[in-house]
Amino acid sequence: MRIGIIIGRIGGVDGVALETEKWIQVFQRMGHEVFILSGQFEEIEIDLKHETLFPVLSFFSSECAWEQNRAFFDPTDDADELMSDIQSVAQGITNKIKSWISDNQIDVLISENASALPSHLSMAVGIWKAVEETGIPTITHDHDFYWERGDRYVSPHEEINKMVHSFFPLKLAGVKHAVINTYAKETLEEKFGLDSVVVPNVMDFDIPYGLLTEDNKQLPKDLGLDESDILLFQVTRIVGRKGIEVAIDLIHRLDDKRVKLVITGNHNDDEGGKYYKKLVNQIHDLHLFNQVIFTDGSIQNHSWRGHHGSMKYSLSDAYAHANSCTYFSTYEGFGNAFVESVLAKTPIFVNNYEPVYMPDIGSKGFKVVMLEKNELTDQAVDDMREIIYDSKLNKEIADFNFEIGKKNFSYSVLQEKLEELLIF
Repeated sequence: MRIGIIIGRIGGVDGVALETEKWIQVFQRMGHEVFILSGQFEEIEIDLKHETLFPVLSFFSSECAWEQNRAFFDPTDDADELMSDIQSVAQGITNKIKSWISDNQIDVLISENASALPSHLSMAVGIWKAVEETGIPTITHDHDFYWERGDRYVSPHEEINKMVHSFFPLKLAGVKHAVINTYAKETLEEKFGLDSVVVPNVMDFDIPYGLLTEDNKQLPKDLGLDESDILLFQVTRIVGRKGIEVAIDLIHRLDDKRVKLVITGNHNDDEGGKYYKKLVNQIHDLHLFNQVIFTDGSIQNHSWRGHHGSMKYSLSDAYAHANSCTYFSTYEGFGNAFVESVLAKTPIFVNNYEPVYMPDIGSKGFKVVMLEKNELTDQAVDDMREIIYDSKLNKEIADFNFEIGKKNFSYSVLQEKLEELLIF
């Protein structure tokens, strides 16, 4: 089968892009031919044989930026002009998609979150029109929805709000919806009467991950750490919902100068740097400057060697040095960092984050230390301390969780779900 995927950006560390790469890999293993139409191609390790760059689809294109600004951030006085421009750009996108479908004889179309989150209005409208006019079998891979983002996608223009309600999600006959958690499935049914298939985020459990190698053995030293240090990793971006302040408090409560918290992500998505500043103030107040380390971009999705032999480390390299991982998020659409920790055979300390953790992950039987509403109780700290310092228990938990993860979040599970979705 010839499968066409439309996505704003492929490559990098964006969650939608990362899961799309996994879908591509599994489709290829199944013997399908995959075609990509994207506004941006970043660093990517999988083999893309049929990629088409269409810059207007990028979230950083001038068209998309102008639409978002005028629709949500700096509203125009002339809503009619805004709507007209969106429709004009959308028609160009529709025409491109239709010719791309025809030229590549595509059998099934997949929209990667473009028909779920209104972060590119003309792209969604263009996809809608192309699907409606061609009647091509279509799957929307819906990672998150506008109603999950508070007021982010509420516009002063009623015309824009009607557009959002009309085009998100893609409500056309013959369209199948793949969502990443049970809550989304229930919400689509309640709001729109739409059926959907829950396809969890997955990892490839057949490929070694989080292993110590010659290339990554210097990572602690490059971060200014000692061989005797005990490393807890927070493998997330620095945004408020990640609950990093709880991980910092844990370091304080453990009261051991050897225990270090390594935070791998950046704070580019932290509006005004407010949350980052809050964390820095907390670190100062608790006198933890030598125990909380921000990696400042030296850990990325893939490893590579830069100028003069300098090393950029991968997430796998980070996990290789982790005694345990902290993941005290308050809200997640799924939680890739949890499954990554399991794959890397690293124990994880987690908050019962909404709306996903217990229904879709915790109920599978993983052995973790779990907080409720991020309350770091004395008992929780004691349980975490035992796992951190008891190497035998640490390994037993890691090995146990790996088997649970392989059963529930592996590529074989994804293949079963994709086989179901491809039946039209």
